[in-house]
Amino acid sequence: MKNDLGEREHIPFKYKLFLGLGNLGKLTISGTYGSLLTIFYQDYIGLSARWIGIASIIYAIWNAINDPIFGFMTDNTRSKLGRRIPYLRFTSPFLALTFFLVWMVPESASGITQFWWMLVIMLLYDTAYTIVGLNSVALLPEIAETDEGRSSIQIYTGLFGLLAYLFGFLIPEIFRPKVGDNASLLGLRVAMGILGLIGGGLVFAASYVLKEKPAISQSEKPLGLVDSVKETFKSRSFLIWVVENFMSTFCLSIVTGAIFYLADYVTQTSTIYLLAAIFVPMVIGIMVSKSLVNRLGIARTIQLYLLVAGIGLIGISFVNSNLLIYFCLAIAGIGFGGTQILNDICVGQIADEDELRTGRRREGAFFGVNALVTKPAQSLAIFLTAWILENSGFITREQNMGQIFLDQPGTALFGIRAIVGLIPGLALLIGIIMLIFYPLKGAYLEEVQAKIQTLHRQKEENYRAKNLKEQLDLR
Repeated sequence: MKNDLGEREHIPFKYKLFLGLGNLGKLTISGTYGSLLTIFYQDYIGLSARWIGIASIIYAIWNAINDPIFGFMTDNTRSKLGRRIPYLRFTSPFLALTFFLVWMVPESASGITQFWWMLVIMLLYDTAYTIVGLNSVALLPEIAETDEGRSSIQIYTGLFGLLAYLFGFLIPEIFRPKVGDNASLLGLRVAMGILGLIGGGLVFAASYVLKEKPAISQSEKPLGLVDSVKETFKSRSFLIWVVENFMSTFCLSIVTGAIFYLADYVTQTSTIYLLAAIFVPMVIGIMVSKSLVNRLGIARTIQLYLLVAGIGLIGISFVNSNLLIYFCLAIAGIGFGGTQILNDICVGQIADEDELRTGRRREGAFFGVNALVTKPAQSLAIFLTAWILENSGFITREQNMGQIFLDQPGTALFGIRAIVGLIPGLALLIGIIMLIFYPLKGAYLEEVQAKIQTLHRQKEENYRAKNLKEQLDLR
């Protein structure tokens, strides 16, 4: 799509590169956290599913409180650096520190002590990650005004994000204790410390390259917190999209959290084989996304990708050979690749529609309320994984004197298949149904985006006129 001057929107290469690098840093941290957390605390540390479940519930409640607040804060921040950049720059060091502390739980401590360690550090980590994650994604719709410009950025963030998710599996796989090890966690903990420094450092570096538009970040009159929440829930487009995104988030969280169980106990092969089956096809999903969007639009393309991923995942529960499991993961990987780069573009569309109604740019509010809904999906995935395993007769390493128990009962093996396949696959099918009712498609979407470009030119002209007047008054 061209801008209102008839020109294609140009996004500087350095913006694409550093948005991608920042995405690499934060998503490698979150991917490692998501894939390793449950197996680390349940299988290696020996914390019971009851304590993990309680921690997950409290974690979900905290998320319900902090995400809308931080979204409101960032939308209403006024500084020379902008609304988003200060939070990226000054929170990234705390993200690195709290991520490292997640894995430093005392092994010899009592269960209640380990529970409190897990809970408190999870809350601190999530607070830092919420601030970094929310502000990094909120930059995208402001830097690019058209779907074409946003898609060009998302190719970079998507490819770097794919690399990050791969690292999120590979790093734990390389450094976690294996069969026959003495279960020492020293190497894993050192690796987590280094990962935190590198991941946080990439976000920190990006904050010095990316720039915000002052006409939006400094001149808009903010809404109050209550009014901001009310306006957010008035958006029908947002309410429909956020249900779909809940299903996508839940799916990704539960699959990444259980992939090591699938490798260790079902296929009994290296996790690397499963990762290759998922991530190589994800590149295909990313690379064909632009062509599909040009034909189908954003929403319909997401539906197609969700359908492909859902079919692949459901198949994992019922196939009877490792080869077919790899095939099903490959099908799911194609779908994952597309959804990972397209979902956030919907928030840009929603923010455009909302700005025409309210006169304010409020990506932070939408991403914040989105997190209020979708972060509990992560908690649900953690609890559901632990609950299904415990109630299906799964035998942990801690129960087997610190050694992996490969001869798991059939109920436990099917439980693992259901966690990785059937349950997230059905969740994605629900997401497909929700997007049928998403209104930002076709002619209406084109009308919204044409009007928003005109509105932004007016804001820029008003901002320049105001600055000129202030300079003349000073003379």
